[in-house]
Amino acid sequence: MEIKYHFNKVSMQALQRHLKIRYSALPILKSKEAALRLQEKKQKELYADLERQYEQKTEQLRADIRLWSEFPTEVYSMKNMSVVASKVAGIAVPDVGDIDWHIRDFSRFHKPLWTHTGVTILRDLTFLLARMEVVAKSAEIIGQARRKTTQKVNLYEKVQIPAYEEAIRKIKRYLEDIANLDTAVQKITKQRNEAAEGEAS
Repeated sequence: MEIKYHFNKVSMQALQRHLKIRYSALPILKSKEAALRLQEKKQKELYADLERQYEQKTEQLRADIRLWSEFPTEVYSMKNMSVVASKVAGIAVPDVGDIDWHIRDFSRFHKPLWTHTGVTILRDLTFLLARMEVVAKSAEIIGQARRKTTQKVNLYEKVQIPAYEEAIRKIKRYLEDIANLDTAVQKITKQRNEAAEGEAS
């Protein structure tokens, strides 16, 4: 990273301000990165758990596969699902809100006895699928935010902070050299003046 600066105190003070900002921001960014990493892991674990639950439920249904061919599909449908935003480590992520189920009235005499149980099972499966989709999206959003934060941490730690420190060091060295040169010139001038006064007297 190339920093533009001048070899004077004003430029050095500006660089020191930028460096101080980065030093202050770095611990915050690191803790944010750690929090995002933890949340990303939690979301992935939650997704795996939901997937296991879904697999278990569908495995149980396979035993009764012939019964499901009798299920009246017109009885149950999902009309709408609202997605709400929630904050995870300062990042807005989606979460399952209200689900609008549409269950038609059905005659218990004309439909299979287990239709009501079937509707409950389908509601559970639908909810699990919806939740899995939303959790996967949340994990993706958190992962992107974590990668951006990691990039910023690396940029500050490995590029910008060393570049600002090097620029400040160069300006300090230059200003010290100028100050030493001025002191040397003043000494030489003083010695010449004293020598000239000695010769005059």
